Formats: sequence, structure tokens, C-alpha cells
Amino acid sequence: MKIAFYGSSLVSAYWNGAATYYRGLLRALAAKGYDITFYEPDVYDRQKNRDIDPPDWCKVVVYDGTIEALKAVTADAGQADIVVKASGVGFEDDLLFEEVLRAAKPGALKTFWDVDAPATLAELRAAPDHPLRKALADIDMVLTYGGGDPVVNAYRSIGAADCIPIYNALDPETHHPVAKDLRFAADLGFLGNRLPDREERVEHFFLEPALRLREQTFLLGGSGWQDKSMSPNVNYIGHVSTRDHNAFNITPKAVLNVSRASMAENGFSPATRVFEAAGAGACLITDYWEGIELFLKPDEEVLVARDGQDVVDLLAELTPERAKTMGEKALARVLAEHTYAHRAEKVDAIFRARFGSRMEAAE
Repeated sequence: MKIAFYGSSLVSAYWNGAATYYRGLLRALAAKGYDITFYEPDVYDRQKNRDIDPPDWCKVVVYDGTIEALKAVTADAGQADIVVKASGVGFEDDLLFEEVLRAAKPGALKTFWDVDAPATLAELRAAPDHPLRKALADIDMVLTYGGGDPVVNAYRSIGAADCIPIYNALDPETHHPVAKDLRFAADLGFLGNRLPDREERVEHFFLEPALRLREQTFLLGGSGWQDKSMSPNVNYIGHVSTRDHNAFNITPKAVLNVSRASMAENGFSPATRVFEAAGAGACLITDYWEGIELFLKPDEEVLVARDGQDVVDLLAELTPERAKTMGEKALARVLAEHTYAHRAEKVDAIFRARFGSRMEAAE
């Protein structure tokens, strides 16, 4: 089956946190026989900051950030069996969705894939006349990369025929154990861009513990933090290329995951970083969010902190030996249950069930 997928970017992770998710899931679907074309706009300097070449398992079509170019590529949706419009594409999202639905052929499976459901739902609640509300009536389902019952029920309540979470996962081909790299040596590392709804939580869970644990070293990676006040024991290294993520994760004694506020409030929203860290065999400390135990077992495969004091206490007690053991257990768990191959099995079953139902209805 042919999939036309309209998203932010497959070839660039630059200001594009969904890149790892897209790559892992679409590669796994391609391995199951799907013929995929990914359409992405040339905006936000992403094409100038590519971190992978176009892959052989997916055709990538880059179009100019113009209305004319957008309408040209959406016409291709008419050739696909499955048409996907992702959230947060970054250029004329509402028009893009409208044109994709207009072009889709009768019988095509039409899907909205929300890679930031809490933010999208907040936007919809604030705008009763939002174009997405109308579009929901014309699609078959919403897939999301996070969110449990609150997200599912919210989407159904505003008109979605169905909403199914397809969680983040591990791509073992790209995220795996490597040798330690002294560039990333620290007691605790955190990797994440500076975002408005995460900054305060980074202060509480990372910068404040660093201020209190002056004898320990902290490593901060990600864009936008250069003018942020931080204690001398924090080493800020700026943007970290995806090719260095494995070394960044495995080298510090532990690495920290800090969810954005909306993700933490909704729960059941493991960030890509959770699986990247576990895939590298890292000892992970994560802020608390409901549902963590579905993915990693607290105190055995992951350490959970409800506030900055917990981070201080966990670091004070964490030995290199325990950190190593926890990382090994986390790696074994995600390889056994949480790879993109596992997620693709679910997506494939959903797609085939939907097409099977349509074929039966047509008989």
C-alpha cells in the first residue's frame, strides 16, 4: 500500500523533535512492505541543517514554503492508499490539511497524526472554530504519539471517529550503546531545546539541583540556553548532533528527561529521549508522569523524580555500579517491548483492519 505522509521533516532534526519518531516508525513500516513518500516544506532552515541523507526506504519530497508549491505536492495525495497529515508541519498547516483531504481519492484511508496532542488539544479548546475541528469529520482516525485516555476521550468528544496512541519507541539501528566520550563526561546530563512550556521545569529538575550539588558536574545540551543563568558546574555545549546522541546518553553517570508541562499533565507521553537514553544503555532519571510504569519499571529500569529535591537525593545516592545495572535493564526492556518494529506491528494491524472493513462493506 502507498502512503503519502505530510510532516515537518524526515531528513532534519533541527528544531524538529518528531524526526526520530518519523524515522523509526516509517522505516519499520517500509520493512513491512509499505511504499512511503514523505513531503516536507523547506522552512526554519531545516534543509540547511540536515543530519541524514534521504533514505532508501522512503522517498522524500522537499517543497518550497509557498502556497503554489504546497498545492502542487498535495495533488500527489490522490495517488496514495493512505494519506497522513501530521501536526506541526510548520507551513500553512490548515491549508495543507484542507488540500490533502481534497486531493485524497475515494476509499483512501485519511489520518491525522498528532505528534503533540496536548498542544493541539489546547489550541482547539481555545478556538471553537478551528479548521481542524471541521477536518476531523472528514477523516478516518487520529493517531497520536502520546497520551492515554485524556487525549483519546478529548479527540472523540470533538468529533474524531477514533483516536489511537502510537507511542514513541526505540530504533535500535540509530540508538544503541557506544563507547563513552569524554566530551560528555558529567554526573548528570540533560539534552533538550529551550522551550517556553519546559523551561521552568528544566530550572526545577536540572539547574536548581546543579546549584545545590556544586561538587557534581552537569552537562546541558540543546539550542537556546546560551543566555540562561546557570551555576559554574554546568557545562553548556549547545546543539548536539543526532550522531552524538548515543555518546551523550551513555557517558554521564545518569541522564535526565524533563517533559514539557503539557506532556507531564496529560501523562502517558514518553518523550523520544526516554527511549533514546534507554537504547544507549543509559541510567535515566525522568520527571514523574502518569503511565511511566507501562514503559519502564521505576527503581529498576528508571529513576523517577517528582521535584528537584528528588533529583538531588537520587544523584547523592547513585553509584556508578547501580547506574550501569539500571541502564542494562532499561536497554533489555525497550528491546523486548518498545522498538519501532513493535509499534509498526500495531499500525499495520490498524491499517489492514480498516481496509478489510471497507472491502467487506463494499461486498
